[in-house]
Amino acid sequence: MKIKLLGKSTFLLLLLVLIHLTVIAQNEVRTRILFILDCSQSMSGRWEKDKKIDIARRFLSMTVDSLGAYDNVEMALRVYGHQSVVPPQDCNDTRLEVPFSPGNAYRIKRKMLSLSPKGTTPIANSLAASANDFTEYNNCRNVIILITDGIEACDGDPCAVSLELQKKGIILKPFIIGIGLAPEFEDAFNCLGSVYNANTEERFEEVLDIVITHALTETSLQVNLIDGFGFPSETDIPLSFYNLKTGRLKYNFIHTMNQRGLPDTLKIDPLPDYSIKVHTMPPVILDSLQLAPGKHNIVAIDVPQGTLQINQERGNQYKDLQFIVRQSNKVNTLCRQKMNEKKKYITGKYDIEIPTIPLTLLRNVEIKPGELTNISLPQPGIITILVDNPGICELFLEKDGDMEWIYTIDTKSKAIPLVMLPGRYRVIYRALYAKATHFTIEKSFRIESGRSSSLRIF
Repeated sequence: MKIKLLGKSTFLLLLLVLIHLTVIAQNEVRTRILFILDCSQSMSGRWEKDKKIDIARRFLSMTVDSLGAYDNVEMALRVYGHQSVVPPQDCNDTRLEVPFSPGNAYRIKRKMLSLSPKGTTPIANSLAASANDFTEYNNCRNVIILITDGIEACDGDPCAVSLELQKKGIILKPFIIGIGLAPEFEDAFNCLGSVYNANTEERFEEVLDIVITHALTETSLQVNLIDGFGFPSETDIPLSFYNLKTGRLKYNFIHTMNQRGLPDTLKIDPLPDYSIKVHTMPPVILDSLQLAPGKHNIVAIDVPQGTLQINQERGNQYKDLQFIVRQSNKVNTLCRQKMNEKKKYITGKYDIEIPTIPLTLLRNVEIKPGELTNISLPQPGIITILVDNPGICELFLEKDGDMEWIYTIDTKSKAIPLVMLPGRYRVIYRALYAKATHFTIEKSFRIESGRSSSLRIF
């Protein structure tokens, strides 16, 4: 009896797959793999030492045997091109031969033995029909592995169908294993999913192992948020991961430092490509992230931040005040921040609007990396406006010999307290019942920090 020894690389690959599959078996997430097998007329042609269909089902049978031993992996088999002979062309020649169920490896192997290539290649219709193959199931990953020797032969658009299935969250990015595809045919599948072309029988076995490993292995990611000095020190920031191709939100995390003071490791599905939105002020977006499956990935994102705080010199009259922060020369509100609160912003210049009386506008306030930008407002004063009757009452700031309107005083009540910044002001009032202009009353007054006063208008 001859014993065939495994090569070192093959042994390591098998060991890696077994370790990763053990991890999967212990994980609550279920992986469902739908094999879509090409059984069109061209698959009866010879390739290397045997027919294409025989090579495909031999290696696929071994794969199904291995996967059948794990509780958290389910399989199904869809076949196209095996029911109707060409000509004529039957573009509906696709059928789910073995649905998803536990322990169905034997059924899949037995069905593959009975297949006979005879028809056309309706890839788009097969993908579209697969939407019903994945019955509703919570906490699972749906993977398609398409094995084919040719491109779409009907009028369908496999890429559009694949994208729609991914957008709806039915499947992850498909795998396509080409059997001796010409380069121009290989390019036609790039928009559909991850393409692996096998140009030899040995390469087909290797590619099938790679695809299964990629579909099942656990992948980790470390996100380094880089501060203004080049160190990965920024943390405690929400991160959102989006499927780059479909735009669907996939994960939300709060960035965390672990017990060793390093960015914590995330468990990420390696099949989609991602964009990452770091919810700083303003957000920072990483446009594209492609993970290496089965490995520890590290990505660095520049988020240099400084801190802004606005407080009152003395007293607490503004303790409940909120101010608006905008990026310089932009109209959209970035944040509403509380007085005395410290909040981080991406380094740069900002415009700040504080709803004091009069309104305080601060332009081009610079936030520097790792620094606290602290702005103090002078302590306001309080004046109580006293009126006998409701009327039109406007408040102005006296400045450089001119008057600048700042506030409309509501005279529904007879005593109106106003918290105001120090300065000189003028109030102009006329009772509503008055029918002549000369009944207008105007009075000037001064506000001093920390002082309270009253002003009678009648």
